[in-house]
Amino acid sequence: MSEDYPRPDFVRKDLNWISLDGPWSFLFDDNDVGLSQGWHLKGLPEAVTVNSTDTNSPNKSEGPDIVAKIASGTQELLQGNIFKKGEVIMNKKREIQVPFVFQCPASGIDEKGVHEVLWYERNIEDLRTEEQKNCGHRILIRFGAVDYEAKIWVDGRFFGGHRGGHVPFDIDVTDAFVSGTSQRLTVRVFDSAHDLSQPRGKQYWKAQPESIFYTPSGGIWQSVWLEAVPAARIGDASTGTVLRSNDIEDGKLCANIRVLGRPAGHVFSVELEASLQGVLVSKTAKIDLPRDSDAASFEVNMHLSEAQQADVKSHNPALQSPDFWHNGTALWSPEQPILYDITIRLYDSTSALIDQIHTTTGMRSLSWTDSDGTFRLNKKPYFHALFLDQGYWQNTFMTPPSSAALEQDILLSKRMGFNGCRKHQKVEDPRFLYWADRLGFLVWGEMANAYAFSAEYVSRFDQEWREAVMRDINHPSVVAWTPVNESWGYSDLAGDVQQRNHVRSLYYATKVLDPTRPVNDNCGWEHVTTDLSTFHDYADGEKLTETCGSMERILGDHGGRPMFLSAVDGDAGSQHTPNAPVLCTEFGGVNIARSAAGVDGEREWGYTTATDPKDLLKRIEKMMTGIVDGGHICGFVYTQLTDIEQEVNGLYTIDRQEKLDAVEVKRIVDSVKKKYTEMHQ
Repeated sequence: MSEDYPRPDFVRKDLNWISLDGPWSFLFDDNDVGLSQGWHLKGLPEAVTVNSTDTNSPNKSEGPDIVAKIASGTQELLQGNIFKKGEVIMNKKREIQVPFVFQCPASGIDEKGVHEVLWYERNIEDLRTEEQKNCGHRILIRFGAVDYEAKIWVDGRFFGGHRGGHVPFDIDVTDAFVSGTSQRLTVRVFDSAHDLSQPRGKQYWKAQPESIFYTPSGGIWQSVWLEAVPAARIGDASTGTVLRSNDIEDGKLCANIRVLGRPAGHVFSVELEASLQGVLVSKTAKIDLPRDSDAASFEVNMHLSEAQQADVKSHNPALQSPDFWHNGTALWSPEQPILYDITIRLYDSTSALIDQIHTTTGMRSLSWTDSDGTFRLNKKPYFHALFLDQGYWQNTFMTPPSSAALEQDILLSKRMGFNGCRKHQKVEDPRFLYWADRLGFLVWGEMANAYAFSAEYVSRFDQEWREAVMRDINHPSVVAWTPVNESWGYSDLAGDVQQRNHVRSLYYATKVLDPTRPVNDNCGWEHVTTDLSTFHDYADGEKLTETCGSMERILGDHGGRPMFLSAVDGDAGSQHTPNAPVLCTEFGGVNIARSAAGVDGEREWGYTTATDPKDLLKRIEKMMTGIVDGGHICGFVYTQLTDIEQEVNGLYTIDRQEKLDAVEVKRIVDSVKKKYTEMHQ
């Protein structure tokens, strides 16, 4: 990973940080003896003997039945696809390149197999300046994501931990540096290879990836860094600072600014300044925090006067078009991703500035409850032409090799005419959303699902989903939330009221956090409570055209499951809301025959197979045109952006090479977007 600051969407003035990406000491703890032997107290040993009879068995999960059900219609599953137990072995301490997981080549380990307990170790130093020390600044160690449970020690002292493999967390380690400047940082990670109630997305629990499942990613997989911060400071979105930018009618930004580390009884005030293209738009007065709250809520004017608009347009002539404005408010869209610069300041009781943050926002409205079945952006029907994007790379797996790699994926998608993506079964590195905001790219946020329903699953999922939504809530590029995909983790929505109630609770919990975006409760079928009626259909062009030509067929069964649920004792069931937006959120998945593609992988597959690139292009045009021609559907999600391991149905290869001429694909996508727009003028 590059040395770019990992959270460019939320940057502190006089930023002082040090990347901890790079070499760490690393040791597998297959018998889970590290805690009892005091590795966190004494440091990692050079080696540890492992007795395979005391390691976790690979054959105790309900995985086979679940896989057979989910993978139906993909490829024939491997027989005997289990991890083999070894003899007594010796695990040696090695060097790993953080943030790359041990399973991938970029880590320097590149080892598959069951290793559930992982230990990381390196030295850290106090990065604060003398001035920061005198001001009482704190030192945070910040983790982008660690899969799945992490515990943190510094020089043998426990400082905290976190559960949840796809979301960030911070640990305050300031007190570790009282007696010195260099300390030993130890991280212990537990990531179950087989617990299917643990949210894992597409990470497989068998020995060899197959069907739609891929090699797992265990341990640290997003950037780690140290950062010096004021003791009292402005919190980020994860801690409650929310900027709601959907009110384009009145041109108001609704801000809730959260302050962390406020001593009891102390008076603080916040101030927010908005500018556009270097032109000051508005600046609030200093707003005192309430006595009984560490957050201040207020509105900010984002409307520009005629003089301000003229000044902005002189800086950027592209903004002359009235399509980019509404009532004097500049609008964000994929065609013109206009961002306001936001500066948030925190003052103490003497009006001394103690913290300052720079971020951005885009003013844009979303509407999904109009009477015509459209999903509107900035009050106009807008067709969602999305890729299914699973964020996977050949040498780094789920970890992007760089910030530029995330930018590249968006540019590759736009090159083919797509205006967004459904981030699938992954909470992507936040730098992706930084680029999506700036490049103009719609993103549907989605959680990595589990595969077994239980009370433990509910606890795990509720926590991590809330943290995922809060992390990304301030990005204008995010336009929808999808907590669940295809009933994964819910094996009996047809008859189990408790499972239905949990999906329903996810819908309402998400709406409480964010009422400004639609919630796609269970993408694909078996909707419980949803704003969007979404379905998945991997049929060929002719059959897909037939389905999309009739609401009766659209609302019928898909993948052997009903799109909505019948009533059962204790539950009234569900049904399509009249005039709710309907979207085909998975289709395509076509690979090119191996002989034509010039590859020889025996296990490579797609949902259907084209004879050659020319045939694939014809199929894509037939499917996309068929979806739109019926007049019922306002968006689609094509599977998928790139090949991933054995699933070779991307329009780009895993190393981001075109399989089809991007210009020709863009011609097709642009034509269906244009046709949809003409239908709704």
